Amino acid sequence: MKKMMIKAWVKLMNPVKNETGAQSLEWLGLAALLILVLGIISTAVDGQKDGIGDLIEKMIKKISDMVG
Repeated sequence: MKKMMIKAWVKLMNPVKNETGAQSLEWLGLAALLILVLGIISTAVDGQKDGIGDLIEKMIKKISDMVG
């Protein structure tokens, strides 16, 4: 009976311990996050008449003013 319970436990726990595709899934999530951030930035910059250079300059100025 004990051997049967151990075999059943191993059969149930083996798929849980299998991490074969975990790293690939993490990289896909990271790529999706990067695409999302780039999409948000491109949408925000799309309406700017001065372009991205002026926007970056304003952001750097605000950050330097906060830091001191």
